[in-house]
Amino acid sequence: TILTNVKESSRIWHTETFGPVAPIMTFNHEDEAIELANNSPSGLSSYLCTTDMSRAFRVAERLEDGMVGINEGIISTATAPFGGVKESGLGREGSSVGIAEYLETKYVFLNP
Repeated sequence: TILTNVKESSRIWHTETFGPVAPIMTFNHEDEAIELANNSPSGLSSYLCTTDMSRAFRVAERLEDGMVGINEGIISTATAPFGGVKESGLGREGSSVGIAEYLETKYVFLNP
């Protein structure tokens, strides 16, 4: 489901939905788009489409989400860490990073 002309004040813009829904909002400048994307209590994933690789990495760095898809809508895979930030959760599952959630680290210093 694609929703166009979504307002920032709308419920769908501030609700983490788990379904095939894409609320679409227009913007004039890159900074405005990032501000709109980050103005949410959730932060599981964001997606952007661009042919400008400088923009792709610049925007991905500034997005407050656990995962970012660039030019791809299906970004989940067993080899990648899955998880969000903000109200979308803490920690990761999957990949070699996911095992760290189940480990205890101990530091031992010995001065003989």
